[in-house]
Amino acid sequence: MNQKLVTFFIFFRAIPLEGFFFNSQILDVRTDEEVAEKQIPNAKQMDIQNPPKFMEELQQLDASKNYYVYCRSGARSAQACAILKSQGFENCYNLLGGITEWEGETVS
Repeated sequence: MNQKLVTFFIFFRAIPLEGFFFNSQILDVRTDEEVAEKQIPNAKQMDIQNPPKFMEELQQLDASKNYYVYCRSGARSAQACAILKSQGFENCYNLLGGITEWEGETVS
């Protein structure tokens, strides 16, 4: 699998661009319970552990955008990136270490 991994620094730099240029989206693929604890601001939740809903929401995404994906530690976001890539999404980036390694702002 040809996976694109990004560090905290690269991921963090994408956040201001997400709202300004409209060509990026942050995806949080964790469960509702995990998201309730903390989340990266402006992230769209798509729970990968609910496959039917995940695939339904995936169909609503714009394949021309850049997607920065995270979970708790990086395993589920790697899986999500692989799924997105299989569905024609070329620009999908996995946050190394997930939200566990995230040093930026969070909301709850």
